[in-house]
Amino acid sequence: MPSTSLCQDEARPPYSLMDDYSEGAHPQILEALLRTNSTQQVSYGNDEYSISARQLIRNKIGCTEDEAGIFFVPSGTSANLIGIASCLRPYEAVITLESGHIACKEAGAIEATGHKLILVSAVDGKMTPTNLQKALQQNQFYPHYAKPRLLYISNATETGTVYTKRELSSLSAICKQSNLLLFIDGARMGAAICSKKNDLTLREIFDMTDIFWIGGTKAGALMGEAIVLKKELADGFDFHLKQHGALLAKGRILGVQFMELFRSELFFTLATHANEMAQKISTSFEKLGYKLAAETETNQVFVAIPQQLVRILHEKFRFYVWEQLDDGNSVVRLVTSWATEEREVDKFNAWVQQWTVATNI
Repeated sequence: MPSTSLCQDEARPPYSLMDDYSEGAHPQILEALLRTNSTQQVSYGNDEYSISARQLIRNKIGCTEDEAGIFFVPSGTSANLIGIASCLRPYEAVITLESGHIACKEAGAIEATGHKLILVSAVDGKMTPTNLQKALQQNQFYPHYAKPRLLYISNATETGTVYTKRELSSLSAICKQSNLLLFIDGARMGAAICSKKNDLTLREIFDMTDIFWIGGTKAGALMGEAIVLKKELADGFDFHLKQHGALLAKGRILGVQFMELFRSELFFTLATHANEMAQKISTSFEKLGYKLAAETETNQVFVAIPQQLVRILHEKFRFYVWEQLDDGNSVVRLVTSWATEEREVDKFNAWVQQWTVATNI
């Protein structure tokens, strides 16, 4: 069992490792919001801060205004729903993974727009060329089947893995050959770009896709995501935002946050910290002999641990039990953020180590 010193740890609410948005926002973002608060600005995202933020993002990508439209929305679900629905006809469908966020975490938001989801099995959390080709072959009985028109993937994936340049290039080539749009959910794009496994640049992602978005909510902002579209898809996109209630009168609030994230390396610094804290947890588990359910490539750790240890850890930490296994273990998901304190990670690892040693696991 854990040592007396750990058991006598001062009373406190359980420390959250449930997600990467338990905290509010990075102090620099709060300071920027306060600093700009009293200035009068044009509404609906036409303010100077949003204009500046768009240009800063284009600079990071390495693209021009003639190549890309950039739009800010308040949430990831709105980014997915509006981004996808804006470019599909009523009879067109989306190919996605069974574990895809739009398939199991957004209350049927895409289906509610009238578009069928074609579900595909994942490999290491990813879409593979083989599975994509199979889905296309199985959905060609036109006009009786909904017509596949868009491939939706996430980077990082639902299990925290990242797409390599070769993997994304292969998917992109199939999409071009098959007249599919390629859409990347970038809720954790920062974590993916800053992963030690990553070999993609933002410019390469832009070139290989039609739409992707950069998550701010999970990267230190209060809220907000930046949708990046090829110019031909961007025309009239603001009408879609308005119709879906995502064109904020005080759009400056989103613009200020992205301006602060991208005027320096803050966006990448915060994502790197989150990844490093997850790796520290993951490495500790592996040294103790626990089996990872997925390789830790970003800021999510999936590991199988005894249910007794789950109960012990839940006394001091909050996290998801991802899956109950038949052997008495549970796969748990631990998520670190821009604000995760290293001392809390050390405490977590100490609890696991001492319980493991005490029980001879």
